[in-house]
Amino acid sequence: MRIVFFLLETFFFFLVAAALLRAWMNHLRINMSGQPGRFAIAVTDWLVAPLRRVLPRSLAQSRIDWGSLGAAVLLSLAFGVLWWLLAASVSAAPGSAAGVVTIVFSMAVRLLVRTLLQGLMILLIGYAILSWVQPQSPVMGTLDRLCAPILRPVRRVVPLIGGVDLSVLVVIILLQVGLMLLG
Repeated sequence: MRIVFFLLETFFFFLVAAALLRAWMNHLRINMSGQPGRFAIAVTDWLVAPLRRVLPRSLAQSRIDWGSLGAAVLLSLAFGVLWWLLAASVSAAPGSAAGVVTIVFSMAVRLLVRTLLQGLMILLIGYAILSWVQPQSPVMGTLDRLCAPILRPVRRVVPLIGGVDLSVLVVIILLQVGLMLLG
């Protein structure tokens, strides 16, 4: 059963990560025609497009991509429901309605926060590696725009040491601490 839970969590991790990436790229006004924008659109458009049609016009025209964020939340809730259904089928303990809602909601929030933290870590690791081995790569500009708002506050505090920017390392350590606190 652990394998089934792992596969379920991995599947939803990628869907939620794609929705969050799409929201972040749209917020930063990054062109979605290149990678990773095309990937995020291909993976999430089946849910984001209908959500955008039902959103009020005031939300749809905001700088925040509520359709993509809503898709991430709905996917996280779907994960929580499926996780609970699988867990209930194994344990045969029905539980109260309030208990079920609490479990589903906590699993959804946990997946959403973990995906956000791990997704940022993946972006930062990719950014750090490319900055050392292939700084002129076409995707480097996109990664720089995605990571800059996260790194900017840390760069104000952490100075260059021997010409090396350690802000990526500091943020990755902070994200790792956040994941440890998440459990």
